[in-house]
Amino acid sequence: MPAPEPVCPFADGAPTEPVPLSGREYKRDPYPLYRRLREAGPVHRVRFPSGVAAWLVTGYTAARDALTDPRLGKNHALGNKAWRRRASIMPEPQHSQLQVHLLHQDAPRHTELRALLGDAFAPRRVAELRPRFQQFADMLVDALPATGGADLVAGFAARFPFLVLAEVIGLPEELAARFDRDWGKVVQPVGPEDPGRPAYEARLRALQGYIADVVAAKRAGRAGCTDGGLLGRLVTAHDDGALTREELDSMFFQLLVAGQEPVTNQISIMLMTLLRHPGQLDRLRAEPGLLPRAVEELLRHDGAFELTTWRFFAEDSDLHGTRIPAGDSVIVSLAAAGRDGSQFPDADALDLGRTPNAHLAFGHGTHFCPGAALARAELQIALGTLLSRLPGLRPAGDLDAVEWIPAVLARGVDRLPVAYDRRL
Repeated sequence: MPAPEPVCPFADGAPTEPVPLSGREYKRDPYPLYRRLREAGPVHRVRFPSGVAAWLVTGYTAARDALTDPRLGKNHALGNKAWRRRASIMPEPQHSQLQVHLLHQDAPRHTELRALLGDAFAPRRVAELRPRFQQFADMLVDALPATGGADLVAGFAARFPFLVLAEVIGLPEELAARFDRDWGKVVQPVGPEDPGRPAYEARLRALQGYIADVVAAKRAGRAGCTDGGLLGRLVTAHDDGALTREELDSMFFQLLVAGQEPVTNQISIMLMTLLRHPGQLDRLRAEPGLLPRAVEELLRHDGAFELTTWRFFAEDSDLHGTRIPAGDSVIVSLAAAGRDGSQFPDADALDLGRTPNAHLAFGHGTHFCPGAALARAELQIALGTLLSRLPGLRPAGDLDAVEWIPAVLARGVDRLPVAYDRRL
C-alpha cells in the first residue's frame, strides 16, 4: 500500500514549517511547491523523508549568494549533533572512507584536491574526444530495436555516460565491464531502521571492494592507456603523499558515481521534458544548430541536481533574515532558482532559444561542477543522436505513470518507454 501524500504545507495560505519534501507528487513535479516557497521568502525549514531537517534556500539571487557565501562550509565535521543524529548518510566505516571528496571539502584542501584533476575535464580535451563520444552514442542506438520502441534509460541513458566516463578517466576495459549500475543507488541512502538498509550497506561494501580493485589495477600498471589516465595520476598522487587513502578512495567514488549517474538522470529528464513538449521537440529536430542553447534551457527548466549537498555555518548566523544555528544543514534548491521569474521571464515555460540563460544547474562559485564541459558535450551528443536517428520519437504510454527515483537531492527516472517509427 503506497504511503499517503503529505498534507499540503500551504493549506491556510502560509507555509507550515518544516515543509515536507516527500511524496510521489512532489518528486514528479516539485515546482509548484518551490514557487510557493519562493513567494513566501528565501529561506525555509524543510524535512526530508528520512526525518532529516534542513534550511532550504530558494530563489535565484539567494541561491547564488549562498553558493558563494564564505561562511558556509561543506565539511561534514561542521555538522552539529542534531544533524549527525538524523542525517541518513553513509554508515561507518564507509562514511569516513568514501566521503572526503571534493563535494565535502573546503579551501584550502578543496583547492588542492581539485587541482589534481588537472585538464581531464577541460573544454579543449572534451572537444578532442567528442568524435569518440559520438561513436559510443551511435553504437548504443545501433543496438536498439529497428522499429517499435525501447526503454531509453536501459538502452541508452544508463550506458552512454559510463562509456564516456571510462574513456575520460582511464578506467580499464575489464574493470569497466564489472561495474554494476546498481551501486549508483548508494547516493540514495536510507535510515538505519529502513528495511532497505541491509541492501544499501551491501552496495556500499561491493562498491568499496570495486574501488580497491581499480586502485590495485592502476598501481600494477594494468591500465587502458599508457599514462594510466586520471585514475592512474590520482594513484600516483597518493603514493607520492599528496592524497590520503581515504581521499583517494573518495575521489574514485565521486568520479565513478557522481561522474555518471547525474548525466544518466539528466538525459532521461531532458527526454521526458521534450516528450511533454512535442512542438519544441520538432523544433529541435528541425534546427540542430539550436542544440547547445536547447541543452542550457533544458538544464534550467528541470535539472538532475535538484538540491545541493549539505552546507553548514560554523557559528550561529543570519541568512537572508533567518537565524541559522551553527551546524544545522543548509541546502540550496537549484531547481527553485531555475524557475525564478525575477531572473528568467516566463520561467515555467520551455523556450529552447532562451538567451541569456545564466542558470545554476552546475552550481556556482568554488564548487562549480568540474565536469560541466563534459556533461554539456554528453547531453548535446545524446539528444542530437536520439532525435536524428529515431524519427517519430514519442511516449509509449502515460508519462505521468513513470516513477521518479526516490533520491533526496536528485531527480531522474529508472525507466522511459518510448515508441518510434524506425531506427536510422
